[in-house]
Amino acid sequence: MSLSELQSKIEQRTAIVGVIGLGYVGLPVACALASAGFQVIGVDVKAERVALINQGCNPIDGAEPGLTELLAKSVDARRLCATVNYNDLAQADVILIDVETPVDETHSPQYIALAHACQKLAQVIRKGTLVIVESTIAPGTMQDVVRPLLEGLGKKVNIDFFLGACPERVMPGKLLANLHSMSRVCGAYSSETSAAMIALYRHIVAADLDAADCITAELVKTAENAYRDVNIAFANELALICEVTGGDFLRVRELVNKSPGRNVLFAGAGVGGHCIPKDPWLLAAGARDKIAMRLIPAARAVNDSMPLHIATLTRHALESAGVDITTARIVVMGYAYLENSDDTRNSPSAALVTQLQAWGATVIIHDPWVPEYKTDLMQCLNDGDAIVVMVAHRDYKTIDLAVLREHLRTPILIDGRRVFDAQLARSAGFSYFGVGQGKVAEG
Repeated sequence: MSLSELQSKIEQRTAIVGVIGLGYVGLPVACALASAGFQVIGVDVKAERVALINQGCNPIDGAEPGLTELLAKSVDARRLCATVNYNDLAQADVILIDVETPVDETHSPQYIALAHACQKLAQVIRKGTLVIVESTIAPGTMQDVVRPLLEGLGKKVNIDFFLGACPERVMPGKLLANLHSMSRVCGAYSSETSAAMIALYRHIVAADLDAADCITAELVKTAENAYRDVNIAFANELALICEVTGGDFLRVRELVNKSPGRNVLFAGAGVGGHCIPKDPWLLAAGARDKIAMRLIPAARAVNDSMPLHIATLTRHALESAGVDITTARIVVMGYAYLENSDDTRNSPSAALVTQLQAWGATVIIHDPWVPEYKTDLMQCLNDGDAIVVMVAHRDYKTIDLAVLREHLRTPILIDGRRVFDAQLARSAGFSYFGVGQGKVAEG
């Protein structure tokens, strides 16, 4: 099948689409394409997830507006089916790759899932298939990893199959909304392939779709998240300065942002998730050993230090109240990395808990969205010596502070996300410590 024939099938919605990886990225796009009228085959290595999807059940527990309903509708209409068998992709005209692309302890890309997907695909893709990598990857990965693996059995790009990169731009809590409203870069090995990719995404994306080459697509996505990481790091460092100088970060941020062109982000207890903690390292990996990296590593160090800063705040607060850390009972509110989500990947709370336990504290974790920690909050609080708020879940924002106070043995509140008003917390009897709030600002 020629590229023009494939584009015609895409435009007429008769193309069969395969999606490899049915997690936070792959499942929404599979559902969106099925809803747009395509026949979609999803592949995932987790048999339990495949079974849930084929039953029309959403395996993602977080608040994802519209996804549960769209999944059920797509399965009921027989537009979407899931499987663990790559051979089922032999009938696909377009195949999207949406697998994890983590980094290791040396910050080097680990492409185990990506390599596995490409090796499996090389065995089953038919002539004329369009393969699109949506996973976020380091600059040069398409050329150095993906293309060689797909060509490993003798097939050639632009002759036997077509290849492109269109990095995802979604985040938990807004999966479908971001998929629909965020612009995308359609990088490919030919302008004609980019045009076919744009034709596909136009069915589900109501935003700009820009043609580019693969290296540009790789750079744009990793640069986007590295830029955000650097900006968060500035906010976090500013918060630390406010703490020691007696300012209040929230007030300083408010007044700075009144100046045109300024947009100081929120400071907080740490940066988590699958993307921001790793994507700056993916960007840096594209130029490793070629230039000296200074800003990206510095930003990562600042953001990685925030959970440990919260741990130190907690320890000092306990000492001020005459409580030894080794006898303290500390309640951590929130374990997901993001509010109203069940996603615990690279959770800042994990680093906090590890440090507190290393100091000898007893740590109780509560999270209304993470199944493992979805317990009764008030029972968790009984005889507690400190509360540490790590996630701004909506469930926490409406809690009566006086009720929280009644359950504690020692009324200490460490607010890593500035969920609670400091004055109200103190009025309720708490010793309140908020990120970015210095002693002078406390009044």
